[in-house]
Amino acid sequence: MVVLGMLLRLPLGAAGPMELPDRSKAPTQSLKWERTWTLTPPNASRFDASALLRLNDGCLLTVNDKQAGVYRIEGLDEGSLARLTLVPGVFTKAALDAASGRIAPAYDLEGLAVDDQGRWYVCDEISRNLFRFDHRTGKTEMLATDWSPVRKWLSEDGNASWEGLAIGGGSLFVANERNVGRIVVVSLSTWKVLRSFSVSPPDRPARDVHYSDLCWNADRLWVLCRESQCILKVEPDTGRVEAAFGYSAIERDPKHGYLNPLPVGFVEGLAIEGDTAWLLVDNNGIGRISDPKDLRPTLWRCRVPQESRGIKPRPSTDP
Repeated sequence: MVVLGMLLRLPLGAAGPMELPDRSKAPTQSLKWERTWTLTPPNASRFDASALLRLNDGCLLTVNDKQAGVYRIEGLDEGSLARLTLVPGVFTKAALDAASGRIAPAYDLEGLAVDDQGRWYVCDEISRNLFRFDHRTGKTEMLATDWSPVRKWLSEDGNASWEGLAIGGGSLFVANERNVGRIVVVSLSTWKVLRSFSVSPPDRPARDVHYSDLCWNADRLWVLCRESQCILKVEPDTGRVEAAFGYSAIERDPKHGYLNPLPVGFVEGLAIEGDTAWLLVDNNGIGRISDPKDLRPTLWRCRVPQESRGIKPRPSTDP
């Protein structure tokens, strides 16, 4: 989640030793825009769309980081307007409170993932807790994980915490948003931290990078870098970046972009399906360039170009 007025540097006392992330050896290629949908929320309240998950049946899901719950994106075949519809009984505040054993003032849900049993996962940025919902039982549970192996990378800033999830290869990948951006790999069988790593676009020299979502597709981890306005294709076992795809031209285009006062982008949801990339915009209540009074989020469908291959892997990193 982006907060207007946030400092875009590493604050004093923030986490993270010095370590430069792995970068793509190939130049960034551009995503090709194909279509845009404006997403209509279920009510008049502000909807900050964060995270995107595409299920096997083609359904797209997202969350609103202003309140608990999961929403289905419906009506994509009906024109340029689509609907955000609440999925009943999933990750409700009452269920999250019961699973965590405490009544939370609020939840900032970020990241969505699904395992091979069809169970859904979500992360709460405020508490750094992970939750799982099982449709067969209707049960919501908190997944207790010891984050001490990666504590050195984590900031105390409650708005610079878990921001994306992906499941693949027997592991859960958790994106630490910023201060310092880090991808943590957790075993799905033991819930222990296995390792962590960081990746970055080829043209970004800074040590920090903003991650706003993750996706698993075709045995690769795809990483959404909001600040750099690109997505990275990553070999998950080595943490090696195989390709980078930018979308800055789309976000700056008056037909698609917003009146963004920040030097970082607004895209916070990513789903990859074959050569198609779905990007979800969390506009933080800001109007569009073409219509400043329209405060609704948008969904873009883009084409991923065929990338250069042949990147040699490197050994896996320690936590």
